[in-house]
Parts: sequence; C-alpha cells; structure tokens
Amino acid sequence: MKIGVLLHGSGVFDGTEIQEAVFTLLALAEAGAEAVCFAPNVAQHHVLNHITGEEMPETRNVLIESARIARGQIADLATISANDLDGLVMPGGFGTAKNITNWAFAGPDGTILPAVKQLILDLVAQQKPIAGLCMSPTTIARALEGSGIKSMLTVGTDAEASPYDIAGIAGGMEKTGQIPVKKSVREIAVDPATRIITAPCYMMEASILEVRTNIRQAVEAMLAFIPAAV
Repeated sequence: MKIGVLLHGSGVFDGTEIQEAVFTLLALAEAGAEAVCFAPNVAQHHVLNHITGEEMPETRNVLIESARIARGQIADLATISANDLDGLVMPGGFGTAKNITNWAFAGPDGTILPAVKQLILDLVAQQKPIAGLCMSPTTIARALEGSGIKSMLTVGTDAEASPYDIAGIAGGMEKTGQIPVKKSVREIAVDPATRIITAPCYMMEASILEVRTNIRQAVEAMLAFIPAAV
C-alpha cells in the first residue's frame, strides 16, 4: 500500500509544517503503509527567518528543501501519477498556500500548480482517498474548483482559539464551491462521497500531542477507505 505525501518546502511559514509531516510519516509507518514523499521542482516563493518572521535575501528550491524532511528519499512531482498511489496525505504549513497555490496572497482567486490540481482530480476520479491537514484543504478546494465536485472540508472552527482567520479561510473555500465545516483539533471531517478527509491540526491553538492525535485520526480514516487497509 503506497501513500503519497505531498511536501512543499521545509518550515511552517514558507514550506511544510515539519511536525505535521513527521507525524504523517509516523502514522503511515505505524499502519504498515509505505510513504512516497514527493514535491514540486519549483522555486520557493520566499524564504523566511523562522525566528523573526522577516524575509531573507535568498532563494531555495521546493524539492530540495522538502528532501530535508524526507531524508533525501523524495520524488519530483512530475514523476508521480494517481496510478502510482493508493492514497495521498497533504501535510500543512504555508508552503501549500505559497508554493503550490498562492492562496496566502490572492485567497480563493489565486492559482494552483497544474500538476497538483490534476493529481487531486485523478485521485478523486479513481476513488482513492486524500487527507488534507492544516492549511492543505485550501489547496484541495482550489483543485476541485470548476470540476463539479463538491466536498466537505475543514480548516478548524472559530468557536475555539486559533492564530488564523478561520471564518475567512472557510469563506474562501466556500467561494470555490466547496462545503466548509467547523471542526476542532479533536475532530476530523470525513466526506464519504469524495473520500476526502480533513483535519485542523495547527490551524488551531493546539499542543503537539493534540496535533499528533489529530493526524493519526485523519490517516486512519483515510486508510479505512482502502480495501487492503481494512
């Protein structure tokens, strides 16, 4: 059972949320699944100092940066198709909204890498499950826009503490034609029709243990859609 893990840099503010990526790999390994890490071979939008939040005067490559998390065992997105995978997990971090889409700057009216859009659409068409964590449901929403496919998606709830504008992001997903639902870090959203599972993770004020549990919930729900995992 091969499960893709889509990475988009290394570091929460300009790439992949590292803890979410590691917890994803751990949950897959615990379930006996083989993780297939891959990333787009594109320039990173920008590089941020994770101590000060300031932009740094340098450039980095998303694939090369993602390889740091994958310990060098990573594939170029261009070599991956839905036929290669039994499912997909998309860890969060703002690289998904800066390097895969530009949601961080243009919201739901922005762009998405065509290869990511096609991969998500192909997986849904083949009834292969997808788990979107943290900010990644916005990427799923952009991929599904205009396809006629509607899915329930969550980035969290405004009923509990969050460092982000949950209501605004949910409204953006609704603008793309998707169905935003409110979930706490203790919950996941499961859409049986599309086989898309989403989890808030660090979109909410959460401890590392809560995020670990939330990701395990999402991964287990995703794997339950795969016959070999039942």
